Amino acid sequence: MVTIIFANRAYAVLHAEMRNVGVGTIGANARRMLDLDQPPWDWLSIAKGMGVEAARAHSCEEFGDLLDTVLPRRGPFLIEAVI
Repeated sequence: MVTIIFANRAYAVLHAEMRNVGVGTIGANARRMLDLDQPPWDWLSIAKGMGVEAARAHSCEEFGDLLDTVLPRRGPFLIEAVI
């Protein structure tokens, strides 16, 4: 089983909802609640702490290579796709 996390470091849907309710500029306090980058989540460490192998992809090429490598394997694997 391969789990893929598309890590954009933010609750993007909540940013969109703020715009939907008419918020033009999100203040610093609100931004701290809507973003996941202070500190950024370390998905690899979280996975490894649970005994799951993991790797991070910073490009489409890295992602494709990782996927090709892990799909035929048995057992869990996590890919963090940084976007």
